[in-house]
Amino acid sequence: MEQSVLSIRKIVITGILAAIAILLGVTRLGFIPVPNVSGHATIMHVPAILGGVMEGPVVGALIGTIFGLFSFLQASSPLFKNPLVSVFPRIWIGVVAYYAYVASRKAFGEVTALSIAGVLGTLTNTVLVLGMAVLVKLLPVKVIPTIIPQAVAELIIAAIITVVVVGGWKRLESGSGGSSV
Repeated sequence: MEQSVLSIRKIVITGILAAIAILLGVTRLGFIPVPNVSGHATIMHVPAILGGVMEGPVVGALIGTIFGLFSFLQASSPLFKNPLVSVFPRIWIGVVAYYAYVASRKAFGEVTALSIAGVLGTLTNTVLVLGMAVLVKLLPVKVIPTIIPQAVAELIIAAIITVVVVGGWKRLESGSGGSSV
């Protein structure tokens, strides 16, 4: 029997994590105000990282695409009204996170691999969004240094959330995560 690329489990997890990304945007909980050109640091990309690490690159790409489409549809600045800036980079967040996790797990262990996945998934978002914005002339290169503190904060937050959520999820699935009631 041939296995589908998208099992029922993967479809459900994609839906749940995409809904969380959208909820973070709609409620503005996913945006942290910062005094720079973007105006906000974000954790809205984290569900794409989680999906990629937990369920693979296809799920990560789907969640990232949904995040990007939401970003595009809700855009209030010209920067994110361009799908090359708001959608295209987000497709790759969970894909990069998945491959970073798989490539580093045996060499560095679970916690470090999850941290690396969180950091590289976030860097994918930041570098591709800024790169595309500069490429399509929506952002001058000179403002990029002002975004570095925000990017560092996003890297740290994503690494922590990835370790906690995926680590907790794996403990629950293995049966070693809870106490008996």
